[in-house]
Amino acid sequence: MPAEPARSVHTTWLYTLGSIVFFIGFLDLVVLLTMLETYRATGDPASAVLVLLTLVASAMQLRYCWFLRAGRGGGLPHPGWTAALLVPAASVWVLGLFIPGTELASAVPLWAAASVIACLLPTPRRRTLLLASIGLYVSHPILTAWITGVPFSVTATSEPFVLSLFSAMLPIMLLSSLWWWEVVVQLDRNRRTAAELAVTQERLRFASDLHDIQGHHLQVISLKAELAERLLEVDPAAAREHIHETRLIAKQALEETRSLVAGYRQVAFDDELENAREVLTASGASCDLRLGALPADAAAQRALASVVREATTNILRHSEATAVTIELTSAGGFAELLIANDGVTDAAASAARDGGVAGAGASSGAGGGSGGRAGAEARGSGLAGLRERLAAVGGALETVTDAARGRFELRATVPVGERVAA
Repeated sequence: MPAEPARSVHTTWLYTLGSIVFFIGFLDLVVLLTMLETYRATGDPASAVLVLLTLVASAMQLRYCWFLRAGRGGGLPHPGWTAALLVPAASVWVLGLFIPGTELASAVPLWAAASVIACLLPTPRRRTLLLASIGLYVSHPILTAWITGVPFSVTATSEPFVLSLFSAMLPIMLLSSLWWWEVVVQLDRNRRTAAELAVTQERLRFASDLHDIQGHHLQVISLKAELAERLLEVDPAAAREHIHETRLIAKQALEETRSLVAGYRQVAFDDELENAREVLTASGASCDLRLGALPADAAAQRALASVVREATTNILRHSEATAVTIELTSAGGFAELLIANDGVTDAAASAARDGGVAGAGASSGAGGGSGGRAGAEARGSGLAGLRERLAAVGGALETVTDAARGRFELRATVPVGERVAA
């Protein structure tokens, strides 16, 4: 199992488990009603014991269903649990041999227990166990009639048909439900892989840009320094000029590196928005992009692009969001960017209340984090880092965590026009 499955996966498991428990519980109810009817008709103490053992067997069947989360062939739990499942079911099977009227009903608990266990076994062992259990199920009424001397009639009532039908459907229902559960788990793994790939691609892009800057300037610095060294005794004035140029190139490289780390040397704002929609969609979260007029100011675009990049990366890495809205509007000399998602968890809400740092925004699906990791390291981290960047251009950042609705909103505003610093 992958670590921390998404809420949708957990919900799917609860639905699958509920369906399995309901089916087995209904089958056990039919068995119990049949045995109670026999007890009321005969008043035999052995029938009362049979009813009690069936109740214990039913309870163990329902409890054992929790282990099915491992999926088909996932392996058996602790042997004590398997023994606790089989012992009461086998006791019902044996005791039922001596009580006429419960021929098929007494065979159902052991069949149900074997069906649940078979799901956790590898395919060859699963088939062997089911075939052996079918033999025990079919032979039970025959052995009961031979021991008690009371012939078993299949057509006397509809009970044998109902029990046999639901018993036959039980392993089919269990295996098909677990197959569906495995499909959902695999899809979630693929979604997480896509999210990790998107983060890796962003890191590679950053590394490529850094290599372009440092590689070019370091090569020039190396050549200038070598030339200055050669001219130092021959032409000191020329050597001094080369050393001066080397210092300027190093300063330029440092400034460009800082710009890159701070998130200012990046793709265009509209490309950043499209990239966000693409990677979010690839990760399995629907992204609704609502764009008004883009701000004309480069400083405003750079600031808002850093918000988009960091919020998007944190949704991919930390949140359980399935729907994201990115909305850009302009009014009253300000551009406003709203990024909302439905990935809030209780832990995220608590973290947001405690500090509003990267973890709070990240767990709830927005906020700061590793998407602008380098920028965060240079100018703060998480929401604090975003606030600093927006404050530098006269903007502001607001966050709203609505745990009741499972919603997190990040709202960034920057002035446009003459108010934005160059």
